Amino acid sequence: MSLFKRCIAELLGTFWLVFGGCGAAVLSAKFPELGIGFLGVALAFGLTVLTMAYAIGHISGCHLNPAVSIGLSCAGRFAPGELAPYVVSQVAGAILAAAVLYLIASGTADFDPSAGFAANGYGEHSPGGYALGSALLAELVLTFMFLIIILGATDGRAPVGFAPIAIGLGLTLIHLVGIPVTNLSVNPARSTGPALFAGGWALVQLWAFWLAPIAGAVLAGLSYRWFEQGSAALNVAARRASLREGN
Repeated sequence: MSLFKRCIAELLGTFWLVFGGCGAAVLSAKFPELGIGFLGVALAFGLTVLTMAYAIGHISGCHLNPAVSIGLSCAGRFAPGELAPYVVSQVAGAILAAAVLYLIASGTADFDPSAGFAANGYGEHSPGGYALGSALLAELVLTFMFLIIILGATDGRAPVGFAPIAIGLGLTLIHLVGIPVTNLSVNPARSTGPALFAGGWALVQLWAFWLAPIAGAVLAGLSYRWFEQGSAALNVAARRASLREGN
């Protein structure tokens, strides 16, 4: 599959993640009497990844997230030379989704994107009022665990065909933990799209939602590569022992 086609798939998949997840937060979370709340938004994000993993996983790998692409590269699962095109495609998909969501949401008289628009934030812009330190730690740890789930579920030794379910449910769980802290990012592209339309404070705080997820992803990628190296050494030792027994 050509890089261009894979990048288009990443754009489409990231569009769906941001439109589905942030759309649930903006349009449905506080809807009068029928609001879906944090649980509904968490499920929406998980379902976007699960559905896209089955839809485009065989085309692009379904990263949908610059942190995921970087983490996979650190783990030796993704070519570093393809990082920039993937990241650009993911950010473009997120911005396009935020633009479409903005046009839909602006159809109501009381719509005010500066009030949030599903943007990520800390301090007074955190749903629970969490400070910067708490926000950075939560984003780092939750991104780390998300990458560990992805790397483990897509390992060649893992059960075949179940990776999208594990990854989708993992993202749901991560959102259940992190939404009260930052509205949860773990995805710089997802953070960038809404921030551009929320403006002001969201753009000022956007750096945190690039730095922490990427740091968590790098740590996860290097950690999983260490696990795999240990496993490879054990496999080599086992094969040598088997050969000695055969002799």
